[in-house]
Amino acid sequence: MDYLHRHFKIRADPSAMLEGAKSVVVVALSYHHPTPPQTDGEVKTRGRVAMYAWGDDYHEVIQSKLTGLLERTRAELAEPFTARICVDTAPILERELAAAAGIGWIGKNTLVLHHEMGSYFFLGAIVTTLDLAADEPLPDHCGTCTACLDACPTQAFPKPYEMDASRCISYLTIEHRRDISKPFQKMMGDWIFGCDICQEVCPYNREAPTTREPRFAIRPLGPRPALDDILGWSVDDYHKQLHGSAMTRAKLDMLQRNARIALDNTTGR
Repeated sequence: MDYLHRHFKIRADPSAMLEGAKSVVVVALSYHHPTPPQTDGEVKTRGRVAMYAWGDDYHEVIQSKLTGLLERTRAELAEPFTARICVDTAPILERELAAAAGIGWIGKNTLVLHHEMGSYFFLGAIVTTLDLAADEPLPDHCGTCTACLDACPTQAFPKPYEMDASRCISYLTIEHRRDISKPFQKMMGDWIFGCDICQEVCPYNREAPTTREPRFAIRPLGPRPALDDILGWSVDDYHKQLHGSAMTRAKLDMLQRNARIALDNTTGR
């Protein structure tokens, strides 16, 4: 992920992306769903998709919500200001800003956690010239728990609060463009897009609230797509099935690579 090394100045100082910036407003939006039950008598072999990609593309959803927030703010305030919306694609450190803003603390699995919301939420930010009072950060509530570290099948956490992204299943299935080495293939299980294992075992996600955002309703492809169906997709099928989905981050050849690995892991085919 060489792109992380670009725009280092802006990552270190968000004011470098907006002249006169004084504040960053950080928001969180839940995408959590209870896991749907598997269908009895299911004959198709299926892969797994990370929960954040079950609904519509979060970039567009959060962008629209933050645009509305800015419009309401401009209507309420007499003070002129400028602002820039950031949703995952801008070179800022969302997690660190979220922790500083009191959204939650950065957990041992490097995700932002909240004691009531868990970690199944997206982050968005507005960099603005408004001079706003800062919220207090939350304390770290991970304590002695190491469930997320212990559960990771690829041992992507060399120590608490540190991730080796090159070992993460999410990286391997979404960002890694080339062939995946055999040892990691075996560790990927049936994941074809992303991975939720370190979130599934987190105690703070046991009672995470269900999202109320209708655009995050589960799309027809579902959380467990049929692997043979994906392997048979044409380019047109890919675009038709994934239009408006965050899954387009992985190209067709990558999804089919992942599906072949998952099929081998689950059936030995």
